[in-house]
Amino acid sequence: MPQKSMVYRTKQSELVLSCLKENSDRHLTIEEISDILKRNGNVVGTATIYRNVEKLVLEGIVRKYNTDSSVAACFQYISKNGCKNHFHLKCTSCGELFHASCPVLDNIGNHILLHHGFEVDNTRTVF
Repeated sequence: MPQKSMVYRTKQSELVLSCLKENSDRHLTIEEISDILKRNGNVVGTATIYRNVEKLVLEGIVRKYNTDSSVAACFQYISKNGCKNHFHLKCTSCGELFHASCPVLDNIGNHILLHHGFEVDNTRTVF
């Protein structure tokens, strides 16, 4: 009988995952994750945070957003009520991402599918 693959988690990886889960309504940079962990009395090195977040992305637990090369990538824990059903807006001044739950944008996605034959991936599309 094949064994299930078990993911090994260190204390640092659990801290990073917990931080992302507790802030699942936000898009966090590596620096912001580090700051949150420090405020909670948990010092985890930047390289360790980055390595663990990238593993979580590969596991499909965390989503990575690269909006452009001038702004640091940000990450978000994928909850059951995650970002699959809405688009994101990016501020051109500060670079922050915002959730955009909006029927007008939903109609744009539907229009593109019906009239152009392309399905828009809400998780990767940023306006």
